[in-house]
Amino acid sequence: MRIVIDTNVIASGVFFGGKPGKLLEMVVSKELEAYITEDILTEYKETLEELCSRYPSKPPRLPLSILLATMKMIQPHSTVQVCRDPDDDKFIECALDAQCVYIVSGDQDLLSVRQYERVRIVTVSEFLAG
Repeated sequence: MRIVIDTNVIASGVFFGGKPGKLLEMVVSKELEAYITEDILTEYKETLEELCSRYPSKPPRLPLSILLATMKMIQPHSTVQVCRDPDDDKFIECALDAQCVYIVSGDQDLLSVRQYERVRIVTVSEFLAG
């Protein structure tokens, strides 16, 4: 199954585990296909670098490099203006162009959209529940 993972899920899974960590393990084990763009990758890296500098005593449970090695990079072609936070539109664009079924997020700006065209936007718990 093809998915896009929002940055907050990546950060939570990398640092704290839990359900977001389980989702990331599914990506690493190739049970799921996760897609990213350069813009999404940049956001992941900037967010994790900020968290590492803010909380130096909390090491990542899963190195981002291991996760990124299993993700598929695409060049987006779609342009949408859907989210209350325009910065979140890149996740929908990636999902559309990679023909993903889901965006997995904890961001209320994305979750409030619920669905855009064929892409459903769900929480980690909703996704794992099937």
